Amino acid sequence: MSATPFALELQRYGPEMGTADAVTLATARRYCRNLAETHYENFIVASQLLPRDLRQHFCNVYAYCRWADDLADEVASGDEGLRLLDWWESLLSAMYGGHTWHPVFVALAETVERFEIPQQPFADLLIAFRQDQTVKRYETWDDLLGYCRYSANPVGRLVLYLARQHREELLPLSDAVCTGLQLANFWQDLGRDLDIGRIYIPQEAMEAAGMTEDDFCTRQATPQFRRMMAELVARARAMLNTGWPLVGAMPGRLRIAMALFIQGGLTILGAIEAQDYDVWQQRPTVTRGQQLRLLLGAVAAACFPGRYSSPKRVVAER
Repeated sequence: MSATPFALELQRYGPEMGTADAVTLATARRYCRNLAETHYENFIVASQLLPRDLRQHFCNVYAYCRWADDLADEVASGDEGLRLLDWWESLLSAMYGGHTWHPVFVALAETVERFEIPQQPFADLLIAFRQDQTVKRYETWDDLLGYCRYSANPVGRLVLYLARQHREELLPLSDAVCTGLQLANFWQDLGRDLDIGRIYIPQEAMEAAGMTEDDFCTRQATPQFRRMMAELVARARAMLNTGWPLVGAMPGRLRIAMALFIQGGLTILGAIEAQDYDVWQQRPTVTRGQQLRLLLGAVAAACFPGRYSSPKRVVAER
């Protein structure tokens, strides 16, 4: 069996790589740009919404997250994932100690220094990736939101640092957007997650709908399942709508990017509704026409942020 693309990357830039193999800053920048543009399908479009001087730094942060995610999910076993995540965190600590050689950290060090980003949000993400190796079910909403605190919210806080807007009063808004997006992705990908043994719907939500895990694993859109999904969608939508004031707090073109994040999540939730909550037969997606309307809506929200503090529901076409 041929090696996966990430396995090849791991052979080249994995734990066997040492300080003697350090890459130049120019090479590291190119590496992170290429990673973002080839792994994140919307990055080329989204990057055009960013100020030119921020695009490389967003690539650097994305590359860190992409590698950590792949170390957790693209290796042979949970034990191997945990070992590699420990290695990745050792490189993070080395970077904050002034030593870099891996291309991601060579590029990221420049970003960290320029925007004065502390180590904690990067380290918090690794807590979630480690948790994915051992925790496959969540008993309560508090348990799931505790996971989102590490899996999603640090990304928003990193964006605030890049925007030079990391202020205490904005953190709850950022966290609401990031958790709302994470939940929308969970509801969109129930089938994909179940394929790898993960269920992100809290057990208490299933019980409240009169469902058991066995019922869930039949992958049938029963009336109980649809009622449960309607409540899950409503919860994620409320979180995303809570974050709209964050758009007005962003500088310049970052307003458009932030509005696009929020509207994208709302549109995924609308797509779930448009399928009458049956996410089993077809994964809810955003059409090209909806993508264009999202962009136009994001521009409008950026130009008139006050009008979007309590937007109407975004519902996909049926």
